Amino acid sequence: MQRRTLIVDDEPAECELIHGVLISTGIETLTLSSGAEAEHYLRDEKFAAVLFDLRMPPPDGLDLSRQVRSSGINQMTPIILVSDDQSPKAVSQGFAAGASFFLYKPIDKARLLKLVRATQGAVEHERRRFRRVPLQSKVRIDSEKGEWEGETIDVSLNGMLVKCPRSIPAGSPVHVSLYLSSEMKPVAGFGSVVRVLGGNRMGIQLNQMSMAESGRLQDFLLPLILRDRPEANPASF
Repeated sequence: MQRRTLIVDDEPAECELIHGVLISTGIETLTLSSGAEAEHYLRDEKFAAVLFDLRMPPPDGLDLSRQVRSSGINQMTPIILVSDDQSPKAVSQGFAAGASFFLYKPIDKARLLKLVRATQGAVEHERRRFRRVPLQSKVRIDSEKGEWEGETIDVSLNGMLVKCPRSIPAGSPVHVSLYLSSEMKPVAGFGSVVRVLGGNRMGIQLNQMSMAESGRLQDFLLPLILRDRPEANPASF
């Protein structure tokens, strides 16, 4: 039996919009208006993907995401957080809670479909919440230790593995400018070095990105995720 997609939003209009878009493409959905009601279904039914409103009466999208990731049959289910909060803090909190993707209000139907398609087999079997995409792009790293230009080895929505002329100690805060293509300005954000490997390779977690920058990175990576769906290594920065 085809697994359903769960939609949880206390705004009926948002629920109806998301439901209508997914149903039109043949995706079966279950729509709920409260997080408390969703907790029951999340315990008893395995979903293909879940969409949670970030801000609603408790338990909100962050609470539900943490519950899903902590245990149960939906622990590896892709999570899309629906949000009108444009602050970097909200993005960081969402990723920390276990979100796979963000969908910003007002909802764009084309982006919604791209996100749902990306969840279909692309991240469900990952041990971590984001798909690592092999990608060689120029990256500039600025820290209190200095400034360096390096190259990415792989990139995900919440971080990257990079190779630079020298490594920076784990825990160091950094500012990252990622040059994804010659046609677009670099995607920029703040993060920290979370892992140092041999060969001057570093795992960098992006934990402070604006909504605009996070959206640009997401838009760039989604086609690559959709194109390359075989099992990938789990992201371990």
